Amino acid sequence: MSTTRPYSPGDRGPEPGGASGASEGGVPGTGESEGGGVSAVMGAPVPASAGASASSSAGQAAAPAAPGPVSEGEGEGGRQVRVLSFEDASGVVPLARDFTREALYAWGWLPSATADQRAAAEDVLLVVSELVTNACLHAEGPDELRIAFERKVIRLEVSDRGNGQPAPRTPHRAGRPGGHGMFIVQRLCLDWGVLRTPGVAGKRVWAELGAPG
Repeated sequence: MSTTRPYSPGDRGPEPGGASGASEGGVPGTGESEGGGVSAVMGAPVPASAGASASSSAGQAAAPAAPGPVSEGEGEGGRQVRVLSFEDASGVVPLARDFTREALYAWGWLPSATADQRAAAEDVLLVVSELVTNACLHAEGPDELRIAFERKVIRLEVSDRGNGQPAPRTPHRAGRPGGHGMFIVQRLCLDWGVLRTPGVAGKRVWAELGAPG
């Protein structure tokens, strides 16, 4: 298995608003897909409850319902993993966001007690949107979303069957339509890259984000 990281993760400064879409292959992005979908989730099955590990504070919304049956596995060191299959699903971007939001409630990132915590959760949701959108635009759609949480770091992995190489468009121009997706990922994440298995079509694009101190 090989790891490719053609660009440095960059700083974590704020990204200009309104940027969406991804830049694998340099094709302009179109934003999120619409519509509902049915998800199949894999992993060690355990009972799931919305926001089980997070209590709502006054004036804040309760945890949203999961987009489908949720399964969760626990690895060594308390590592939590959730996996969402996109097989036969439509509206995969909002589906992925709902699935990720449910995980953030279960793992205590939501509801947010401070502005920094709220920003960290919003960054995770934005990166999920960009990775899934990139797979839709340039890899015939995503196969699976895997979310893992361990030691204040969330790792996102989106698998697809595409052979292209995701990369931020260089030079980046904020006013140019499309091509912002991987630039946003690079700016917001601690690190990101691509995993491939020799002899197997497709790839996994991964990104890691840290919780606020």
